[in-house]
Amino acid sequence: MIEEIHRFTRNSPSDFLEIRLEEVSKTYCTFQGQELEEAGHTETSGGCVRACHRGGWGFSSFTLLKDLPRAVDEAVRQAAYTGTGTTRLQPPEPVADRYIHCPEPCPDSVSLDDKIGIASSYNSILLAHPRIVTSRVSYLDRMRHVYYASSFGIRIEQSQFFSGITFSAMARDGMNVQRAYHSTGDHRGFSNVLGLESKAEEIKQRAIDLLGARKIPGGRHAVLLDPKLAGVFAHEAFGHMSEADFIYENPHIANKMKIGVPFGPSFLNIVDRGDLLAECGGYAYDDEGVKSRENYLIREGSLSGHLHSMETASKMGEPLSGNARAISNRFKPIVRMSCTYIEPGDHRFDDLVLRMDDGIYAVGMLGGNTDLEQFTFSAEYAYRVKNGKRCELLRDVILTGNLFETLKNITALGNDVTLFGGMGGCGKEGQSPLPVSDGGPHVLISSVLIG
Repeated sequence: MIEEIHRFTRNSPSDFLEIRLEEVSKTYCTFQGQELEEAGHTETSGGCVRACHRGGWGFSSFTLLKDLPRAVDEAVRQAAYTGTGTTRLQPPEPVADRYIHCPEPCPDSVSLDDKIGIASSYNSILLAHPRIVTSRVSYLDRMRHVYYASSFGIRIEQSQFFSGITFSAMARDGMNVQRAYHSTGDHRGFSNVLGLESKAEEIKQRAIDLLGARKIPGGRHAVLLDPKLAGVFAHEAFGHMSEADFIYENPHIANKMKIGVPFGPSFLNIVDRGDLLAECGGYAYDDEGVKSRENYLIREGSLSGHLHSMETASKMGEPLSGNARAISNRFKPIVRMSCTYIEPGDHRFDDLVLRMDDGIYAVGMLGGNTDLEQFTFSAEYAYRVKNGKRCELLRDVILTGNLFETLKNITALGNDVTLFGGMGGCGKEGQSPLPVSDGGPHVLISSVLIG
């Protein structure tokens, strides 16, 4: 198959041509309350062609392999119609490689009935309390097999297996409704969805406990972020700002995101690593055939890199990073994150709490948004910290502020790092959900606005 598609890329009249073929299989089931809402298995296949000529792009996707010649012709003609300048692409090193991921145990070795049974057992735990009014448990495994060839002399075959599960519980007391949530998922194999009974119990109890939690006091507070919220901050507030297609199209951000600009304390390092293959956001090669790697975005407190596609790397005169990704053959690759996290410091968790006279320990992530350098995040829950001791449970936790100001207000980092995947993903330009990971240590920030 690789040699067949490579034949098209060798003989293209365009400046650049790439072909990507995909085979995807999914097994899934979802419980909503007591009901099994859906369950099944699907298999899809298809491909896409992308061409560039004189700076103009053409793109065509298809579902049947027999349509490949037509798609090549369409993409080449589109690129010729739109191209009026010079093709500027940073070519990767030519490579012929094969990466086949076969985790143990493999999700394919487990029957759909057994997968439904596992999800059902967690759902029963969540519902086993009169205060829990409904629940949701979703299981998913997915295999993606890709054949890729380009006129830059790249021929790659790669596959990955993902498996994950999400569950949530909703508790109610009159008009007071609270929810607790957990999601896990990566490329380590089917075992990552097993043995989560204690986690289901924890989620059920947290939803109940939040019914009696106090609302968080507004105003500026010292805040300790847990690793999950720290990871979401790294991804949402800073990772997207590091995507080069966003930078070079936005003069205001381009001025702020210059290499070498100081952003935080000297002990702060933020990295994006697609080469963590076991993680949800890991991969061997991106969707332009560029090998995944470690990319420091902030090193020792200063901006040290951006995330790139071949086009953005050429336009900005920077190295390739291996971050051009697409969610399926229906989409062209664009600049995306992989596994984005804050590296650890040297403080124990208890020491970070002791440093807080009066503050907030914010845990988990419910949602949020960013608008250039402004961010707003909703934590799952929080605790009040007084005189170095964790006190009462708090709810309705909304953190807001300016990215650059908040980075400078980081005062200490924990010596613990956790990466999180899950069944959700990142969204950008209509491509969602893209598998990513994020995480970090506990992060102490001297001042954050809480609403």
